Amino acid sequence: MRIPYATMAVSLAGLLASTPAWANPPDSPDPVRVWNELALQTVRLESASDAQAARLYAMVNVAMYDAVNGIASRHGAPSRRAQALVPADGAPASGDAFAAASAAAHAVLVGEFPGHTGLYDDQLEADLAALSGGRVTAGRDWGAEVGAAVREARAADGSTPTETQPAGAGPGQFRAAWSGVQFRNLLPFGIADPSVYVGSGPAPLASLDYAAAFAEVKLVGNAAIPDDDKLATFQYWSLGAGTDQPPGAWVQIALVASAQHQLELNEKARLLALVSMALSDTVAPTYMTKFTYRHWRPATAIREADTDGNPLTDPNPAWSPRAGGIGSTPEYWSGHSTFSGAGAAALAGFFCEDAVSFSLVTDSAPGGAARSYPSFSAAAAEAGRSRVVGGIHFTFSNEEALAVGRAIAAEILAHRLLRERGPTHFGSCPF
Repeated sequence: MRIPYATMAVSLAGLLASTPAWANPPDSPDPVRVWNELALQTVRLESASDAQAARLYAMVNVAMYDAVNGIASRHGAPSRRAQALVPADGAPASGDAFAAASAAAHAVLVGEFPGHTGLYDDQLEADLAALSGGRVTAGRDWGAEVGAAVREARAADGSTPTETQPAGAGPGQFRAAWSGVQFRNLLPFGIADPSVYVGSGPAPLASLDYAAAFAEVKLVGNAAIPDDDKLATFQYWSLGAGTDQPPGAWVQIALVASAQHQLELNEKARLLALVSMALSDTVAPTYMTKFTYRHWRPATAIREADTDGNPLTDPNPAWSPRAGGIGSTPEYWSGHSTFSGAGAAALAGFFCEDAVSFSLVTDSAPGGAARSYPSFSAAAAEAGRSRVVGGIHFTFSNEEALAVGRAIAAEILAHRLLRERGPTHFGSCPF
């Protein structure tokens, strides 16, 4: 039986009209992956700090989420979701969500780092060339509007101007001046009050808990005791200047997990927004805590143990950390650990499952070798522990920071980017 051409045309038009704007068509661009990779590359090129990196990743991903969410809401997504920063009401009734995501990320990156405009323009042009149809222009314009709105909302978010805390003196005090202190005032993306997460303080110098942590790092973090595995673990997670920084590793893990689960654009954008918001929102509590307690690093503590008033600690003036350097900010608590706790918990909460296996090559991985993990929490535990075996953090700083990171992610998952009705995450998780 032959179907009349007119009937075929009408049927095809109906099919196209019913296809969700956020569904992944064959050979479609992958703006969430591509623009996150450009953000990672930008952080490397700019030698951005961990706080600067976390802020940028969140801005890029919040912009993409709000651009896609706006169009999905107007195109009849199963249930509207709350915006991160930019309301969906201004989205075009007809707009390409892929074009919107690319244009939103482009607007953030061009605005923040105009020196790389050519790189960003080339990618946007390639993304738009891969799309077709009347929705592309409307999507691009909406995305650019969202990206500009995100930048405007974050223009006075406490990330500038640079401030410095002077060097401390005496037992327990971090000896060097350190910059970037302004990030203790960084406006959160998802949590209500960063101050509620500030630490209660390191173990008192005269306490048994301090002596136990002291003895542990003095042994496992000692550069004079060779241990190839501990050194490689530290290096793998070190992620210093010129890399994508510790939050960048968790952005990479989120991209790997999203690819494994073959998420459609709207869900991938939401995942990266949740993860990057959680990562950025650890910054203010971490910097507040460092600023408040200004705790000395293990190297100083071990070399000057005769001044700490604890009879259970013995000084070693020649002691050096396995990491090779003391550390550039106060010890309590570990920023790597708060990032890792938040990143792992946000991922596990999104998928309602922690036991998601993956492999990753970090920017500082020795020899570019990948490591494999059975779960998000296993990677977070190793990342945090790497700071102890590197000799630059005490175990109480690692463990407390991991817990705070998890709590920050839990608050964001419970309150942000939720559906207005019905279940909001995959699986049977409580959010």
